Amino acid sequence: MNRFLTSVGVLAQVGLGIPQLHAQEKKLNVLFIAVDDLKPLISAYGDNRAKTPGMDRLAREGIVFQNTYCQQAISGATRASILTGMYPDKTRVWDLVTDFRQVNPNAVSLPEYFKSMGYETAGMGKIFHMGSAGAGHDAPSWSIPYRDAKAKKYALPFTPNEKNRGKATECADVPDNTYHDGKLTEMAIQLIDSLSGNKKPFFMAVGFLKPHLPFVAPKKYWDKYDRNEFEVAPYQKKALNSPDIAYHNSGELKNYSDIPEFDSYSENDLDHLPIDRQKELIHGYYAAVSYTDAQIEKLLNELDRLGIRQNTVIVLWGDHGWHLGDHGLWNKHTNFEQATHALMIMSVPGMKQGIKPVSTSEFVDVFPTLCDLVRIPKPKYLDGISLIPAMENPAAGLKEYALSQYPRGGDIMGYSIRTKRFRYTVWLDKGFRTNMAYDPKRVVATELYDYEMDPLEKENLSDRPDYLKEKTAMEQLFKSCMNREFKSNAAYAKIADFRTPVPVKTKEDQ
Repeated sequence: MNRFLTSVGVLAQVGLGIPQLHAQEKKLNVLFIAVDDLKPLISAYGDNRAKTPGMDRLAREGIVFQNTYCQQAISGATRASILTGMYPDKTRVWDLVTDFRQVNPNAVSLPEYFKSMGYETAGMGKIFHMGSAGAGHDAPSWSIPYRDAKAKKYALPFTPNEKNRGKATECADVPDNTYHDGKLTEMAIQLIDSLSGNKKPFFMAVGFLKPHLPFVAPKKYWDKYDRNEFEVAPYQKKALNSPDIAYHNSGELKNYSDIPEFDSYSENDLDHLPIDRQKELIHGYYAAVSYTDAQIEKLLNELDRLGIRQNTVIVLWGDHGWHLGDHGLWNKHTNFEQATHALMIMSVPGMKQGIKPVSTSEFVDVFPTLCDLVRIPKPKYLDGISLIPAMENPAAGLKEYALSQYPRGGDIMGYSIRTKRFRYTVWLDKGFRTNMAYDPKRVVATELYDYEMDPLEKENLSDRPDYLKEKTAMEQLFKSCMNREFKSNAAYAKIADFRTPVPVKTKEDQ
């Protein structure tokens, strides 16, 4: 099949069941807000320390998904998944360098699909991962050419190190538009103004960079917090009986010029990242979150000013979680809770406000949910499900588990399923992927965590005799998941046009 499936006609030809839309139907707009490295630490998720009035407002006026998980805790892979509605083993993106169109050219992105449904589509900022998007930040996705703000990474002069990095934090008394996200917001407001007068509905994607490292933000956002009130992660060790492969050396953070070499797992406390530096980083992360929150609030205010909020669906998501010292880890790049648990809030005209669905959900669910919300047909090959039943009944449980994964090197992949209570992670070698039949002989390690009894993941319970019953149940659930994915991959392969994958590279710098 040639290139990719964009037109309604071609989609129908391959059996995806896409009927034509009625031209006279006026669809809801979509504002799709992506935030780099934003974990769920606002008050809607139980963290009352964060000063985030914009996101708090969106939470009060919208729907806060309490238990959403990303598919892989690294920018390239997680964004490819949410933007195609497919797991990484179908997108074939497991790293920071692979363009999904090079390895899976028949795949269709979310904005590209909306464009084929009659939407005006526009993107600005970081929507796809910068290093793995094709020309024009994936030009087929946009009916209006992609644009981005230009700004220096730091407001103050700095001397780069050998890795061309400056300090991990910066507090400068400058206006918001000194940095990228402030300038991007000004551009986004101008485009919203323009699109609001368009007869076509719009799908507009805005991608903010902060709180990604370096933690730079105007001083007024740092001043919202007292550093002495921050507490460092209470558990900064490897989980008892856990495999070393589950961890990394926080290499992304260590790239920055003012971060000393440290070993979180040394028996000598002097080798650990100093407490004062940990608090500075935590303070910087929160300041950067507050800075981006202010930009989000400006977008909400503009929708209100134009009178189009009542016919615009808003989706706010952080692309994965982030370790702030727990397990001795910094950054993302794991299958643990703090890396995979993600922030996702939606605001939907006509739906009840301030609700918090408890159902497990995944980023692959966003594509089909948006299709249902704006009343366009869903492609049948999507891996996710519509979350509308959970919006209508917040107590409903739609999924038994969420599936995440993370590679170590080019040969080992760890797959992790998260239920309401447990996480079960299986590490498999010899290049296993879910398009292969599950083979227990490839298992090199397993992990089991009980979040009711051990929310900090202090002990891997996989070999505990008193958890044999629970492990057996999770093991069977995992096998059924692998079988489901094997069949799903086989079905999808009939309409895909897979090319030779780019070797997996997961350097910890994005």
